[in-house]
Amino acid sequence: VQFVESGGGLVQTGGSLRLSCSTSEETFASLAIGWFRQAPGEEHKGVSCVSKNGYVTDYVDSVKGRFTISRDNAKNVVYLQMDNLKPSDTAVYYCQTTLCPRGRDGWYRFGSWGQGTQVIVSS
Repeated sequence: VQFVESGGGLVQTGGSLRLSCSTSEETFASLAIGWFRQAPGEEHKGVSCVSKNGYVTDYVDSVKGRFTISRDNAKNVVYLQMDNLKPSDTAVYYCQTTLCPRGRDGWYRFGSWGQGTQVIVSS
């Protein structure tokens, strides 16, 4: 499944951004979707996920209480509201199909990475 990520940008520490993940995939409402990020020099890491109906969410510890994931199946969009941003959140953010909650061995990703959206948090 191909997704288009958007909403990134440059923000100061403590600021907010809302990322969007959209697709034309007709089966979107049957898919759990996850947000992942790749910081410079690092591998992709799971950040958050939402189940197909939106009832189940999961977050990596470092973003709990600051990030909120949600979805609108009527619009084929998943959002990631990011508040109280920190420089350590600086990364390219991607979305893809996943398991939610995360698997016992960590975050799974079932499709290819798209273009992503860059988030830069200045100190």
